Amino acid sequence: MMMDTLYIVLLIVSGIVAGFVNTVAGGGSIFTLPALMLLGMPADIANGTNRVGVFLQSLAGVRGFRQHGKLDQKAIMPILLPTVAGSLIGSWVASVIPVEVLKPVLLGTMIAMTLLIVLKPGTLPAVDEQILTLKEKPIVNLWLFLAGLYGGFVQAGVGFILLTALAGVLRYDLVRANALKMLCTLVFGGVALLVFIVQGQVLWVPGLILGASTIIGVQLSVRFAISAKQQTLKWILLGMALLVCVAALIK
Repeated sequence: MMMDTLYIVLLIVSGIVAGFVNTVAGGGSIFTLPALMLLGMPADIANGTNRVGVFLQSLAGVRGFRQHGKLDQKAIMPILLPTVAGSLIGSWVASVIPVEVLKPVLLGTMIAMTLLIVLKPGTLPAVDEQILTLKEKPIVNLWLFLAGLYGGFVQAGVGFILLTALAGVLRYDLVRANALKMLCTLVFGGVALLVFIVQGQVLWVPGLILGASTIIGVQLSVRFAISAKQQTLKWILLGMALLVCVAALIK
């Protein structure tokens, strides 16, 4: 009973933190995925179960940004097409890789992404800067496809890849870039979730507990995301990610 209580508490805490972090910038799965593996789940089951929370928090995030008028409706379809295509391939690859190969790949990738986030932060545009389209910057289609590929495979840190394309190249301000980023993770996260469901790699009870917790984190952070400074958060994210990933590897 005590272990069950600790299990639920760990899921709730990691879910709230993930929902908050994902809405502000990205990388929330750096907390939830190692936490699921730390609790004894095989890497493939943890990866699939984690997508329940990703889908629900993205749904809540998109709703919040849309209510604040920060979602660029005209850009939705052009941005979604390459990301969804990539996510189909990435999630299928992740679902068939042997567990003993997948676990170190997932954890190693997350640590590498966290280091990249902290040591080489992207340059964000000013709020009043002119927004570019995919026709003006066609290279972004490739970047979005790669983001979908990575997001379908592992999810953790994909928000920062999307922000690189949306804010760094298309020059959306941080708030509108985050809104489109949440929409992308909602759609290709849903695609990836379906793939893992078909493969029988989703545990629904911990997945739904995690999902409900991430929604709480999203609700706490949508307004904060409008004016958040990310540097301090990134260093905290690095420290926590390294600790949790090392613990999961030891287990």
